[in-house]
Amino acid sequence: MKRNLVLLGPPGAGKGTVAQRLASERGLLHLSTGDVLRDEVARATALGQRAKDYMDRGELVPDELILSMVKERVEGRSGILFDGFPRTLAQAEGLEKIAPIDAVIFLEVDKDTVVSRLSARRICPQCGAVYNLVTQPPKEDERCDQCGTKLIQRDDDKPEVIARRFEVYMRQSAPLARYYEKKGLLIRIDAGRSPEEVYAAALRALRDDRP
Repeated sequence: MKRNLVLLGPPGAGKGTVAQRLASERGLLHLSTGDVLRDEVARATALGQRAKDYMDRGELVPDELILSMVKERVEGRSGILFDGFPRTLAQAEGLEKIAPIDAVIFLEVDKDTVVSRLSARRICPQCGAVYNLVTQPPKEDERCDQCGTKLIQRDDDKPEVIARRFEVYMRQSAPLARYYEKKGLLIRIDAGRSPEEVYAAALRALRDDRP
């Protein structure tokens, strides 16, 4: 049976990049609550409208909203890679009732690095492609390589919002590292390195950890 994995770390730690590659290589369901939330907001669902107020302020969406979305998508399945979820102890406890977790990768990075990375991030409003003006720039100045559309910066990628998101994470989510460490599930990875180095370290750690 495929294992259920969790990637932890503050915004900008590179969870999405690592998760996409791990999911592809291991045939796992990649579940990013950020993507789920943006989909709910874009479709203007009841949950999405409630969540948008929190997201716009750079705050965490309440646990009950997140857990209901997750349960709907994964209950009864195995081989799931949770990207940036859970974010609170309440979510972690709720997740245990939905899908047991086999290993947790904690991507550690400092605040200055997070602000630098995310303030340089741009997305394509047409096809959804993601770029970073420093580490993964488009071929043409701020235009999508795939469709040529002018790239945009999300409101939650502006420096002041990023700093707020980091502070919220440290206050409310960092205790998860201790929670999973006590369970013997935590794997710490230095995420201040290049995406390739971080991914390689995560892959090595999972191989070493596999029973």
